Amino acid sequence: MATRFSQASRLQGVHYDVRGRNMVEAQRMEAAGERILHLNIGNLAPFGFSAPETMVRSVVAHLAESDGYADARGIYSARTAVANYYQTFGLDVDVPQVLIGNGVSELISMLLQALVNYDDEILIPAPDYPLWTALATLTGGVPVHYLCDEQNGWIPDLDDIASKITSKTRAIVVINPNNPTGAVYSREVLQGIADLARTHDLIVCADEIYSKIVYEGEHLPMATLTDPDTLCFTFSGLSKAYRACGWRSGWLVATGPLEQAENLLEGLQLLANMRMCANVPAQHAIQTALGGYQSIDDLVRPGGRFHDQLSLAHDLLNEIEGVSCQPARGALYLFPRLDPEVFPIADDEDWALGLLQSKKILVSHGRGFNWPDPDHFRLVALPEEKVLREAIGGIAEYCDETRVR
Repeated sequence: MATRFSQASRLQGVHYDVRGRNMVEAQRMEAAGERILHLNIGNLAPFGFSAPETMVRSVVAHLAESDGYADARGIYSARTAVANYYQTFGLDVDVPQVLIGNGVSELISMLLQALVNYDDEILIPAPDYPLWTALATLTGGVPVHYLCDEQNGWIPDLDDIASKITSKTRAIVVINPNNPTGAVYSREVLQGIADLARTHDLIVCADEIYSKIVYEGEHLPMATLTDPDTLCFTFSGLSKAYRACGWRSGWLVATGPLEQAENLLEGLQLLANMRMCANVPAQHAIQTALGGYQSIDDLVRPGGRFHDQLSLAHDLLNEIEGVSCQPARGALYLFPRLDPEVFPIADDEDWALGLLQSKKILVSHGRGFNWPDPDHFRLVALPEEKVLREAIGGIAEYCDETRVR
C-alpha cells in the first residue's frame, strides 16, 4: 500500500545508525525472550556505573525548589560552577557565556540551528559522533568529513582538513577525546586545527564530553588554544565522567570575539527560550559534580574499571585473526578494523546484524560513524571483565565463521 503520510523532506540523508535497524532487531529479539548484550551505546548505568552519591543528594535536596520553569539559560549556581571550572584553565569565562541544556545532544542541535544556513559546509571528523553529521544535514548544511589517520593513532590529518576548506566552510568540529576511536589529541594537532580555524575564519565546535576520561596523555581544552579572534563553542556535561547519562544535563561555553557574535548568540537565546528551560533537578548536581573529589579519577587510572577494561578489550581484539585495533587513550570505546582481505564485507551493518542474531551481541557498524568503508565496528567496553571476555570470545567465534578460508 502506498504511503499516505510521509516524513519531512529535510530528513532525507539524516541517519543515526547507532540506534538504527539493528537495534530494532535487538528489541524484537528481546521481546521474544532472548537476552542481548548491548555494546552499541555508552550507557553506563546498565553496567554498574552509577552517578556519585553526592550528586544524587544534591538533586534530592533541591527538589522542592525545582518546581516551575527556570531561567532558559540555566540556574545561576550551575552556570557559575561551569564558568569557574573553565577559569581554572586560564580562560576568561563569565556566567553569561554559559548555556545549560538537556545534554550535549540538545546543545549541538541548538547551536547548529542557530548557525547553519542552507549549503553551509561543516567540517566533521571521520569517523565521528554521528549526531554532528545528522544535525548538520537536518539544518540544511553540508557535512564535509576530514579523515583521521588510523595508522597514526586516529589523529586528524591536518593536510586533509586544509584541502577540504572552501568559501562555504562555516565551522569545524573537534571531538577530543574522540568517540568512536578513543584518540586523545596532542597540543601540536589541536594547535594546527586552531591555526586553520584562525586563517580561514572558522567557528570551532569543541565536543569535550570525555575530557576527564583519559588514560594516556592529557586533555587540553580547545578554547585554550584558539586565537582570541576565533569563536569557539565548548560542549560538555554530566553524562560520561559523572555517570549520569539519563539526567540530561550538559553545557555549552562560548569564548572568543563575543561582541562580534551577538547576533548568533541572540539566536541561541531565542532557541533556549523556545524550549522554556533545561531539566531543572539535574542542574542542581552540576555545582557538586565540578567541585571537590573527582571519582572519575579512580576509574581511569591503572586498576580502575574503565582503564583496565579498555586495555583488556584492546588486547583480546588484537588476538583475533584479521582484526586490528588501535589502543584507546580516552573515552569508552574501541574502533577495531576488519581486514578486507580476510573479511570481504560488502555491508558492515549486515555483518553486525549477523553477529547480533548468532551471538546475541549488539555492536555498532563503522559506517554508522561516517567512516567511508565497511571494515570497522565500534565496541563499548563497559561490561565487567568476565562478561567482556565472553563477549569478545563470541565476536572471535563469529569472525571465525565469517572469515575467508
